[in-house]
Amino acid sequence: MKSWRVAWLALLISCAGCGYHTAGHAAQLPENVKTIAVPAFVNETSTYRIEQLLTSSVVREFTTRTHYHILNDPSEAADATLRGTVISTSSSPLTYNSTTGQAASVLVVVSMKVVLTDRQGKVLYQNPSYLFREQYEVSQDLASFFEEDSPAFRRLSQDFARTLVSNILEGF
Repeated sequence: MKSWRVAWLALLISCAGCGYHTAGHAAQLPENVKTIAVPAFVNETSTYRIEQLLTSSVVREFTTRTHYHILNDPSEAADATLRGTVISTSSSPLTYNSTTGQAASVLVVVSMKVVLTDRQGKVLYQNPSYLFREQYEVSQDLASFFEEDSPAFRRLSQDFARTLVSNILEGF
């Protein structure tokens, strides 16, 4: 009788799944989507070329992580189109140098919205409120001064692209 209970318990445990899955295996896009157009994102800010940086990071992420064919311009050849808009960017001092009173680190924040639609205009994925932050240190040595906001925006765009592509593939 006891061995029957142990066998029953073992069967129940082996049938119970934890619900987790390996990233990248739960494709949420329809099977007919083979080509995705990613036109240059719209920039509603005064931050120079931020939309180009974000667009190229997303294209690179799709190209390296997926099997989809990526186009730069929306056309009849695209099964889906990903459009993005940079809504706002800001930079603000995060910490200050106690001796000089100058900013020691800065926080850059970018707000975006994206929508992925199929040929008929049906929304496959959208997020109207992406918010990404990146911090950088301000050089205090004027002789070796290097403006760090560009590398910070580059890191931020890579984080955004990884997150966006994961969200689209996983359906979050």
